[in-house]
Amino acid sequence: MRRIITWLCLLLLFLITPLLAQQNPPKLKIFISVDMEGIGGVVHADQTSAGGSEYGRARKLMVEEVNAAIDGALEAGATEIIVNDSHGSMRNILLEELKPPAQLISNFFKPMGMMQGLDQTFNAVFFIGYHAKAGSPVGVLAHTGSSTIVDLKINGVSVGEGGMNIFAAGALGVPVVLVTGDQEAVAQTKQLISNIEGVVVKEAIGANAAKFIQPEEARKLIRDGARQALRRLNEFKPYRLSPPYKFEITFSTTSHADIAEQIPTVTRQDAKAVSYSTPDYLQGYRLLRVLYRYLRAD
Repeated sequence: MRRIITWLCLLLLFLITPLLAQQNPPKLKIFISVDMEGIGGVVHADQTSAGGSEYGRARKLMVEEVNAAIDGALEAGATEIIVNDSHGSMRNILLEELKPPAQLISNFFKPMGMMQGLDQTFNAVFFIGYHAKAGSPVGVLAHTGSSTIVDLKINGVSVGEGGMNIFAAGALGVPVVLVTGDQEAVAQTKQLISNIEGVVVKEAIGANAAKFIQPEEARKLIRDGARQALRRLNEFKPYRLSPPYKFEITFSTTSHADIAEQIPTVTRQDAKAVSYSTPDYLQGYRLLRVLYRYLRAD
């Protein structure tokens, strides 16, 4: 009798386990950092700031590309999506135009900037509308953080916003699996993550010229790329740099270096360059944001 009861219990467990799994599906949390310069249809500063004549049109293109990424993520089983508006004022996306169930992080005053809201509970990161780094030979509206930075090296590697944000995600143990933008932004990201899902939505001709595909086609490519990236999720690993972390910044003017040098942990390297090191990447990342976002030399 005892043996029969044991077998019945095992059979019951076998039968109800799939039902319990259906009631409690695994969570799939996605973090989306969205910039504007890499959005399809965007090519000029008139489109990227609130005072520009085409800003309203550009912010509409921006949210539609984010929504396409959300669609693809949901199709792949995403259960929670956080969108961090990461461009300029960081108040570009209108909440009412963002596709549910995504939640929005808005405004620029946030310690982790473009990566605010990301933590170890997320499964993957998307970069939408990213651009090439400062000094790129080609790349629509290429820059790093702001016009004050000419070059940024982290542990000896010259990177732009994509690189510094990949390292931030890696410090938190989360892989970056998708990037969209012009061909140069995608190529620079692939130099760090060779198997990343990359979606080229425009062909940069220079800093202020590009060849576009139709918005509907760009959104389809983004939706398909987001879905494919999550289906390949087990192929990705967080990009973890080894400590200590050395940040080397070359500014556009000596005045910026003069001011940065006053911070006790920052060392002057030459007329326009400074550096600092830290055992905590995210601490260094936050200081970097202060230096490119809030430093004023006038």
